Amino acid sequence: MDIERLERIDKLKTKMLKYIFYKKRTEKEVLEKFKNEDNDILDETIENLKELGYINDSDYIKRYVHEVISLKNLSIFEIKYKLYSKGISENLLEDYISENREMLEDYELLAARNIIEKKRKDNELKDIILYLRKKRYTQDTISKILEDERD
Repeated sequence: MDIERLERIDKLKTKMLKYIFYKKRTEKEVLEKFKNEDNDILDETIENLKELGYINDSDYIKRYVHEVISLKNLSIFEIKYKLYSKGISENLLEDYISENREMLEDYELLAARNIIEKKRKDNELKDIILYLRKKRYTQDTISKILEDERD
């Protein structure tokens, strides 16, 4: 390999690491950000960063879901959609969801209850249920919410 190529790879790797360290990114986000770079150098640099563990979509899913559970009220569908939009592969995401289904379903139920609590004073239950349906909460979650309301 010639020195000029090595310098270009090193320069690109430095830029990518700054981008990744600022905020964790998916492989697709990194590719999008640096799409104007030489393709061979870009591919080689991304592969190297993946080998070193700086780009890891599986870890990204875990971190993202943990953050969502801590801070937001989203349906499982919304979580999946947001991760797809960041370039997470369907297989990787489906594997994560099937491995963590019970935890995600518990989270979704809690998130739905939080939404009901927030919206209760200004909205009727039927309007809140419509809102949950629009946000693609599962029918199972909505049924449990309705059972809770009847009790």
